[in-house]
Amino acid sequence: MEAVRARLQQAHGTPPRFLIWAGMGGSIEDKVLYHAAGLLKGGPAFYALDSTDPGKLKAIIHDMQTRSGRPLPEILRSTLVIGMAMGMTSYEPVVNLQKLAKLFDDNGVASEANFLYMTLDGSLLDQFAGPRGYTRVPLQPDQRNSTAGRHSSPLTRGSLYPLALANNDLAAWIAGTFLSPEEVAAALRLGAFLHQQGVAGRDQITLLLPKSWSAAGVWTKQDFEESLGKSEALGLKIVIGERVRPRHYQRADDPAQHRVFLAIQRKGEAHPEADGITTLRHDGYPLAVATFDAGAPLSRYMQFIHYVVFAIGYLRDMNFVTQPGVELYKSIAAEIFEEARQNGGIEHTHAWSKIPRDKEPWEGVVSISPKRYAALLSRSKARYAELTFFGDLRYTPEGQALRACLDRAANRVFRMPRKMPVDIYEGPAMNHSYHEMIIGHGGCFSTVLLSVKQSRFAAAGYDPDYHMAQFLATKTALERRHRDVVALTIQDTSEKSLETLDNFFREVAALG
Repeated sequence: MEAVRARLQQAHGTPPRFLIWAGMGGSIEDKVLYHAAGLLKGGPAFYALDSTDPGKLKAIIHDMQTRSGRPLPEILRSTLVIGMAMGMTSYEPVVNLQKLAKLFDDNGVASEANFLYMTLDGSLLDQFAGPRGYTRVPLQPDQRNSTAGRHSSPLTRGSLYPLALANNDLAAWIAGTFLSPEEVAAALRLGAFLHQQGVAGRDQITLLLPKSWSAAGVWTKQDFEESLGKSEALGLKIVIGERVRPRHYQRADDPAQHRVFLAIQRKGEAHPEADGITTLRHDGYPLAVATFDAGAPLSRYMQFIHYVVFAIGYLRDMNFVTQPGVELYKSIAAEIFEEARQNGGIEHTHAWSKIPRDKEPWEGVVSISPKRYAALLSRSKARYAELTFFGDLRYTPEGQALRACLDRAANRVFRMPRKMPVDIYEGPAMNHSYHEMIIGHGGCFSTVLLSVKQSRFAAAGYDPDYHMAQFLATKTALERRHRDVVALTIQDTSEKSLETLDNFFREVAALG
């Protein structure tokens, strides 16, 4: 990192003030975790670019301008861009690096000192970045690139670089991963316990994290589900972001009770769900507790979880590195994108014509009526659900409002009346995270949403066609695997449209 800082100083006379990390799934979820946990506060302002929605990059650049109050060329000179893709065919980081490179070029800023990347020889990312003279860095300290993205944290350069830029104590971080034999044995026992619970049909692991590590939910979810979600016979769903609410669960002795609870504790730290954990024990729900020392770094938890995942993969005789569901969706997205290019737009593809639509949008906003959606749901035998919006749920006020709308929908339609856990996240980020479980194992009622009015970022030459192709590919991949999926479009993400969407799910709930 000292060399990176020196290169930027020599080229532009500035230290790195902003860091844009372009990656998907395992190539970025750890960085999102570190940012949310406050580990990146001492470094450049961090931005996760894990979407091909032009609005995402547009919102990032807007935030950088707002925070700094400086002209764009000056901002770009002090911006470090790191692209990471540990798959040969990962296209999203390529798209985003292309658009960022155009911004640098059009603003007269030489970008060679600002960009570096981690990938495999000959990958799509390598084919783009190498000829532009960008610095390629081996992922691993042993100069190799054999680690899968989701297994690259907490010890590869892809995980250590942002921590180093924020002046974290890397020696202590690395030392934290050296589990004792007793800790390794505890992780393997926990893996065996969760495996057996899954065999018994209790395959929904409700994760209860301490406040200091509360941001680790999505990272943990991906490590489990993308690694272990490939089997039709056995799966493990990690349920995150829920408070303990027994009224949302079947009784502990009910054969339809599919949950097992995993509480993570740190000595000396009051657990936010301490009372709930006591209630779960009293009511007889299956529960495991893993306790870490008060001073244990986050890296210790991450390494412990890797051992748990390994144990389950071993017991299930499963290759926990491959991702066939992700590869299926990616290949379909490429086909749809090419068809759109040939036919003059995504709206002229076969997949777009297959989106279910009523004759008129419901209340002028939603593509189908609540009655039609409720009928599809009533026929489903799914045991959990997902509500995934292809667009921003984090950076913009509209995205944050939409996230709140989906949270309310999850409670009204799934959690309370059907006692089903719900995944709520952005696409395509979730496609490269936990969607391996949804495509590979199944058992989910999927709702994928898209705004018809799409954002464009003219300054970067960024249009939404590939992003929309990913939405269509998600629907198509699920259908090919005979999964329950409903694709909804809404007109836009205005306040009026979100109010209508809220009413849509309220009516679905009323229909039962």
